[in-house]
Amino acid sequence: MRVFSAATRFGALALSLALLAGCASNGSTDSFDEGKYADVAERELYESARAALDSSLYSTAIERLEALDTRFPFGVHAEQAQLELIYAYYENNNWEEARAAASRFIRLHPDHPQVDYAYYLRGLAAWQAGRFSLERLRLIDISKRDLGATRDAYNDFRELIQRYPSSEYAADAQQRIIYLREILARHELHVADYYLRRGAFVAAVERGRWVIENYPESNASHDALATMVEGYMGLGMEDRVQEVLAVLRENAPNHEQLDGSEFQPKHL
Repeated sequence: MRVFSAATRFGALALSLALLAGCASNGSTDSFDEGKYADVAERELYESARAALDSSLYSTAIERLEALDTRFPFGVHAEQAQLELIYAYYENNNWEEARAAASRFIRLHPDHPQVDYAYYLRGLAAWQAGRFSLERLRLIDISKRDLGATRDAYNDFRELIQRYPSSEYAADAQQRIIYLREILARHELHVADYYLRRGAFVAAVERGRWVIENYPESNASHDALATMVEGYMGLGMEDRVQEVLAVLRENAPNHEQLDGSEFQPKHL
């Protein structure tokens, strides 16, 4: 997943070895202050940052790449260093920093040949930030769970595919979108069910409509129709009940809430 510059030579420079001495793990830091890099040339600083990346010393790499970005914002290695800083943040589990750095790169270099990589890493950072909500979805009260990071990932991957359909990252992004779409749609239906149980029928109908309009390809679309039918039943809107029920019968004749031609509500 790392970005490599074809022009970069990788070597064990004396400076790199000196700066790396004493670093034993990914989480270790050397507590360098900015003065440590004051007399280090751009190329040397960049290669020492790359040496840290190659050794999976992401905190150290971040420190050096940030110094490089500060001292040489228009240098020969500036753009490559900014890309690798996104990667270093990501590997160091700094999800918000990775997203911010990716957004900055996209804003500053919209025509860069590897800008699709920045979009992809921005999505991956949001994906990782939302892992709890993805993996524990069935174990929590979903109506109380904020899936903001999951939505960010969904939107980031969609933007990547829309802008760069031929990107080498597009296929993976598409698979993640399919998964995220199901999660987000099911979340909406969990909330809709919460509203149905409490008699908030207008809110339940709107949640069902949202799923159909925004996630029409999800497996939850049929359940969204059933939610709308039950919500309209609760509101006493028989015309709307029959209208949506006809769509449900046509598209999902074997839906669990259909008993022949009859609809079986869950909460009424």
